[in-house]
Amino acid sequence: MADQAVDDGGTKVSAKGQRPAAGSAPTKSQFLGRARELKELRADIERAGLDTIAGRKAPRARVLLIAGKPGSGRSALAAQLAAQVAESYPDGILRARLTEPDGTPVSTEATARELLTALGLSTPPGADADDLGERLREALAIRRAVLLLDDAADAEQVDALLPDSPDCLVIAVSGGPLTGIADVRPCTLGGLDTKSALELLDHFTGSVRITVDPLAAEGLVELCAGQPTALVLAGGWLAARPASAVADLAKQLRTEGEDGTPLARVFRLSYASLPSTSARILRLLSLAPAGLVDPHTASALAGCSVQAAHTALDEFVALGLLRAVPSPLPQYEVPGCFQPLLRALVDTHDRPAEVQLARARMLERTVRLLVSCRAITETDSSPAREKLAGMPRALRFSSPRAAEDWLRVRQPALLASARLAVADGELDTLARRLMAALVRAMVVHFGTRAAASELYGIHRLVLDVAERRNLPREKAAALLNLADLDAQTGRRTDALARYRAALDAGREANDPYATGRAMESVGGAHQELGDHDRAADWYGRALAQRLARDERVDAARLYGRIATVHTYAGRYGEAQVNWRAAVAGHRKNGDVASQARALSEMARVQEYAGRPEESLRTCQEAVEWARRADDARLQAALQLRLADTLDRLGDPAAARLHRAAAERMLGDELPESASGMEHDANAYEIRSASAED
Repeated sequence: MADQAVDDGGTKVSAKGQRPAAGSAPTKSQFLGRARELKELRADIERAGLDTIAGRKAPRARVLLIAGKPGSGRSALAAQLAAQVAESYPDGILRARLTEPDGTPVSTEATARELLTALGLSTPPGADADDLGERLREALAIRRAVLLLDDAADAEQVDALLPDSPDCLVIAVSGGPLTGIADVRPCTLGGLDTKSALELLDHFTGSVRITVDPLAAEGLVELCAGQPTALVLAGGWLAARPASAVADLAKQLRTEGEDGTPLARVFRLSYASLPSTSARILRLLSLAPAGLVDPHTASALAGCSVQAAHTALDEFVALGLLRAVPSPLPQYEVPGCFQPLLRALVDTHDRPAEVQLARARMLERTVRLLVSCRAITETDSSPAREKLAGMPRALRFSSPRAAEDWLRVRQPALLASARLAVADGELDTLARRLMAALVRAMVVHFGTRAAASELYGIHRLVLDVAERRNLPREKAAALLNLADLDAQTGRRTDALARYRAALDAGREANDPYATGRAMESVGGAHQELGDHDRAADWYGRALAQRLARDERVDAARLYGRIATVHTYAGRYGEAQVNWRAAVAGHRKNGDVASQARALSEMARVQEYAGRPEESLRTCQEAVEWARRADDARLQAALQLRLADTLDRLGDPAAARLHRAAAERMLGDELPESASGMEHDANAYEIRSASAED
């Protein structure tokens, strides 16, 4: 099926002058008309700005504004202009849409994050709009790129993203002027010229039906006001009816009267020609998150088979009602100019209960696909794989790679689905399951660090639901996860506040895991802030809880954390007491490797305390336990520590022997010190807010 040109009704012709077969939409490599507008826009790039005329260097990028109503081809014109000038901007074209399909403006934070990701730059999770905007400007200051900002709601959105470099070009698309941005002249779009409009119809109908009745064809163009999207719908209607003349369509449009815009009139006619089942599928597509649809989404919304949904989506593309998105998997986009028309049809034809049921089916299908996406990565004998085997074939992935490809392609829609589910407020149980499944799938396929920015947003959504429904356990989990990400990105004060809030929520829920985890994390935050006294106090509180619950593994680990902060504070006696307790705990637990590490750290403290002989004996004991644990890296690190201690004790010959032993164990891969073997006791984790799925 041919790919519809643009979401806003752009018109394209073959770059090589080739004509597609009649009945097909113009392909993505085509563009029709707008020669005058393109010439004016390109001339505007070279036009001297107000700063240049005043003898000053332009402080910011030149902004070109393409203004027009949805359906006027404004997005297509912007894309064509960007393609024509791309050679002058070697760092490429960056695209971002500034308005959601439902008309909600996209936050500057989300847009800046998207653009930074497109540049291959890191985006710290939880960073605010000012920080991300500054990072974006710094990145563009050393680049020569085109920034295409589509569907801008207001000037503030564009101004927050403007590069400070005059070497960049900004092409903004909006419904009207961007008052407040200096030195911008809008290029306001009307309809296509008659010649280009007829050529567009020709691509759908073939030349015969146009040439046999040119007056009717020109009348049809006039009825469509030359609007590209209206003409595409008209062409799709004619292509689906080879026996109908152009005059037949023009006559039907005249009977529609003057109610609404030309686009609305052609859309109503096209919609009315659909079978009832297809019409229902089409209007329910207005519920698709971010306007992005795949066969599973359409199937779930309409309650039909995946194959039937796929067939209907392809038919909609042929009629100009939908756009096929270039993607390795079948994916479609509902043109933004159709969204209000489809929502009005839903309000008219579908009861609220039916709409809510369609949303619930879509969320449930998404959850099941995410569960399948994660389960395919597990071993064949795992419970998740056994559960996967019982799912319908349409919900199963053939391989982990196929699951990862699906997750990557559908990620924008999945994140939008989570946001919409939380905003809806009526399906919070499904929303929680969706977010838990999405977190697990992203972690297993992309890794926690790579997906940290998206995970931060999901955890904030979980927190919204938990606070709205007064769910303290889920609130504690979300706060812990958000605080972990804050701590990773250096926002230690924010992390501390969230850990304290998580502790309160955990106590309210009477959740021992959450309270213990929060107390330990509060201690870790104080440690990072350099407040060793408070860190030791909070670790001690967490330790008391672990001991009361007979959680011996965690208790042994906490003894080590307490010993570490005492060491940082210079309280070597207390540090040794706690390391001995840690050694004893690991010995009782049968954890030989951890016992060796604890002994290694105790030897370090003894050395700091000015007791090299004790340090030597403890280190030798640690080497023996590391040998029993079969930990070559730890053995090598301890051999090096022994060598350093022997040097200080005046025995260089023995020191050389130990260094030689370390070299034999690891060759060139020598650790810098035994401290490199320590475990990170506050490693990041993702906790599900729900035990389901």
